[in-house]
Amino acid sequence: MARLFARGRRTVPARPAPGTALAEAVDLHVRLGQREVLAGIDLSARAGEVLALVGPNGAGKSTLLAALAADLPAASGEVRIHGRPVGDWSAPDLALRRSVLPQAAALSFPFPVEDVVRMGRAPWAGTPFAEADEEAVAAAMAAAEVGEFAARPFSALSGGERARVALARVLAQRAPLLLLDEPTAALDLRHQELVLRICRERARAGDAVVVVLHDLGLAAAYADRAAVLHDGRIAADGPPAEVFEDALLSRVYRQPVEVLPHPRTGAPLVVPVRAVEGSYDGLVSQAGT
Repeated sequence: MARLFARGRRTVPARPAPGTALAEAVDLHVRLGQREVLAGIDLSARAGEVLALVGPNGAGKSTLLAALAADLPAASGEVRIHGRPVGDWSAPDLALRRSVLPQAAALSFPFPVEDVVRMGRAPWAGTPFAEADEEAVAAAMAAAEVGEFAARPFSALSGGERARVALARVLAQRAPLLLLDEPTAALDLRHQELVLRICRERARAGDAVVVVLHDLGLAAAYADRAAVLHDGRIAADGPPAEVFEDALLSRVYRQPVEVLPHPRTGAPLVVPVRAVEGSYDGLVSQAGT
């Protein structure tokens, strides 16, 4: 893999200035088969911020992330990475600029954990930054807390351990744009918080982080912005304190909720309304209107 990336001449990206749009969707439409999954999406991910994509199942969150990663083509509209249409980048150049964590991490061969993390360094082969491979791998494994099983085969890990190793691979890649699809889904409470703290640290270091989340509490606590997707469109985009609003979330999720400020931090807490027996159907009906 390293030999593949080492071929040809590539331009190593400079560190982006704070606020620079590293990924942009402009009037983006994506179709899967005969179904339009995304319709007219306008969105940007900027250096120095964590952008959370939230919404119910089937809203288009993972599809949007895949389109931003250039893993899914646009039916119409445009996706830009570092200011250029995604089609203008070669695969090796794109790998220097964005890293992607998919929902599922699977390997066909029992590679040791450390080798899996080292795969994230492949895009830097043949560049001056290849000298940082060992330090980058060690730092990524420490951040994701996977160093203690560095020699174990990836196939022998639990689902949560595999998720953390996959995250370490993405961190080792050190691309300035991180695209993470449900990175907390298989994790316990401690490691959910760990992953989102890492997202905040990468944003503070100047990266742009786009993360698909189902946990609105995590999004409210760690994201600078949240884009709420509903039926393939963006229903709201802004700071969680502004867009996490009772009526909007109740309508989007078709579940009555109330949004309360955290007593210590003031961050929004989204709490399902659990009605007394006999009144729930009416509340659901109201939420869907």
